[in-house]
Amino acid sequence: MCQAGTCEHTSNTAEEVSADPGRRTLLMAGGVLGAAGALTLAPVGFAQADENAAAGTPADGTEVTRTITGHLPTGAADFVHLPVEVPRGVDQIAVSYTYDKPSVPSGTPGNACDIGVFDERGTALGSRGFRGWSGGARTSFVVNSADTTPGYLPGPVNAGTWHVVLGPYQVAPQGMNYSVTVTLRYGPTGTPFTPNYASERAKGRGRAWYRGDCHLHTVHSDGKRLPSEVAAGARAAGLDFIVSTDHNTSSAHAVWGEYAGPDLLIINGEEITTRNGHWLALGLDNGSWIDWRYRSRDDAFPRFARQVRRQGGLVVPAHPYCPYVACQWKFGYEDADAVEVWNGPWTYDDESAVDTWDAMLGTAMRSGKGWLPAMANSDAHSVPQVIGLPQTVVLADDLSRPAVLEGIREGRTYVAESSAVTLAFSVTGGGRSAGIAETLRVAADTPVDVRLEVSGVPNGTVRFITDEGQMHQESLSASGTGTVVWRTTASLAAYVRAEVRHPKADGTPGKGNTMAPELQWGPMAALTNPILLRTRD
Repeated sequence: MCQAGTCEHTSNTAEEVSADPGRRTLLMAGGVLGAAGALTLAPVGFAQADENAAAGTPADGTEVTRTITGHLPTGAADFVHLPVEVPRGVDQIAVSYTYDKPSVPSGTPGNACDIGVFDERGTALGSRGFRGWSGGARTSFVVNSADTTPGYLPGPVNAGTWHVVLGPYQVAPQGMNYSVTVTLRYGPTGTPFTPNYASERAKGRGRAWYRGDCHLHTVHSDGKRLPSEVAAGARAAGLDFIVSTDHNTSSAHAVWGEYAGPDLLIINGEEITTRNGHWLALGLDNGSWIDWRYRSRDDAFPRFARQVRRQGGLVVPAHPYCPYVACQWKFGYEDADAVEVWNGPWTYDDESAVDTWDAMLGTAMRSGKGWLPAMANSDAHSVPQVIGLPQTVVLADDLSRPAVLEGIREGRTYVAESSAVTLAFSVTGGGRSAGIAETLRVAADTPVDVRLEVSGVPNGTVRFITDEGQMHQESLSASGTGTVVWRTTASLAAYVRAEVRHPKADGTPGKGNTMAPELQWGPMAALTNPILLRTRD
């Protein structure tokens, strides 16, 4: 029951009832399970304020607060919706929350809960009612016309039913006790926020190789860097472009115009963090938001992939073997435009991603279907994570959003750990030549020379890999600069790609054709997309 200033809602132990094993129904005191795995609690009213409003709108600056407490058991819905009835005359909604973190047995995830809000336009999947998400990065937020918390969208607080949304993505065996405090402030709507979007074009050098980092976070999600600091870090890393990919929100789009310039293209994006893997939406329209509230079994991912492509954007599964909860990729690759095979400093999960990607190349060669380009990004959140480690180098017709995205989509890219590393990769045969992502057509027995020019990898190891596996290995000198040439034919290799590795920890180059208890190679320094070889009729 709501009293003056405080309201308590308690969710009792769940009882699961199922007439159809394929349909889950969760009954909970004060709540009902709706679409997309969401539990909707009983609404929170602001009756006292409404009574005051009957005699006239409360005075400007008046604040009314309600606190809602409850308990979620293990097996709770993915999202818990708390409806808040917002009266007329409100200019700001402020929300804070807490939840308990009881001790759990070793190896068992403890409580972790995200938070966000939708306005009176609703909470349906893909709804225009989205007003912001901070995940677990903040314990409070404010939404108003101009001074909105990063991660949230500024604008009027219209009357109607808003929804505070909890995302309990880990629940301890004891369950989760939570408390949400909502404060409404009365007053006239403030001066509207003026967005400052980045230009879709920077100066550029015509058709050239451009360096970028397409996976970056700021204070608009769980990053610690301000947008100004991210832009400065991109320039320091020698990047030509970046993509803004804060988690589950588009709020940063509207501030990048101040930090872009002729020397730095800033492209809108988002990292969509579902319960079955994360993916990057690269090249979104200004302010476009992509929903994340689904699992692979919901069959919603293709819908949102189409939403991205309608804007000319790209769909890129991120860190597919990341071991964190909900990070490993479970949606398949049929709806992907590229895949992030290298995320941040090189680790074993990147090895797994490259192996999977290489296997998919073989499948594409056999089936005749399109192949999936590889890319690499830093996923930098804060110091000491390095912006541009690694980076994607794109052959694009211009330094513009459409041209960069087209280059990535076509696979005209290689990836490198920094701007100090440069590659030039090509094949020649029968009087013809081809570069990365291109196809060389020659007679089956025509000699084909594969050539890689490298700089910036002292004592590195060059590997040439085809659909048969590693076919050639050669070490670079201490200068880190060199050219490696190897000969094959189209009858022996359906594609060829190149890797450059650092020495192993013991200083040896490693061997790609041996079995050993430790990793065969040192960290990756650079990696190319393939060149395809086809036999002429």
